[in-house]
Amino acid sequence: MDNDFFKTEITQELSFQIKGKSYAKGCILPETELRYIHFLHKNLKGETLSGEMICNHHIADRLLDIFQKLFDAGYPIEKCNLIDEYHADDELSMTNNNSSCFNYRLVAHTDRISKHGFGLAVDINPLYNPYIKTIESGLYIAPAAGRPYMERDNDFDYKLEKNDLCYKLFVENGFDWGGDWDEEKDYQHFEIPAEQILKWYPEYKSRI
Repeated sequence: MDNDFFKTEITQELSFQIKGKSYAKGCILPETELRYIHFLHKNLKGETLSGEMICNHHIADRLLDIFQKLFDAGYPIEKCNLIDEYHADDELSMTNNNSSCFNYRLVAHTDRISKHGFGLAVDINPLYNPYIKTIESGLYIAPAAGRPYMERDNDFDYKLEKNDLCYKLFVENGFDWGGDWDEEKDYQHFEIPAEQILKWYPEYKSRI
């Protein structure tokens, strides 16, 4: 890897930037468990852009390797900004098609911590690869602006598909894909399985 692909611990400046945003009040994961990663990525126009994420230290090297290979192959990712630039508002970040990782929050209607809250889940090109779940009132789609892309048989830009390069690299590195889920679909989402997270953080068993 070259100097554009690197990781660092959370600096004092970065800590100040994320406090009260992605590192929300009540976050039980110590900052020392997190890493900042910087990498390059290509957009659909073939332009080279700088990307950055905050992730768990357990997957920092894996992500750098994944993003290096995606960059080398010209795999298109539109934006990779810290979600704190969106005030840690996931809907805003997804609507802007921003790929992201760490964001401390709970799974809706539970006291369980989202895999993003451990920095162990990554969303790629989320606008075009929405989360879809059937609820009593109909379909819940996140981001809401992703509704035109819920039909996965259609062709469109930034579409993430099973067995494409992004899928293969994440799965080879121990991630599960939300597009493989049965009762709901999360086409943007890759996460470390709960069984592995429990090995790293057995003290949080009741929250995973």
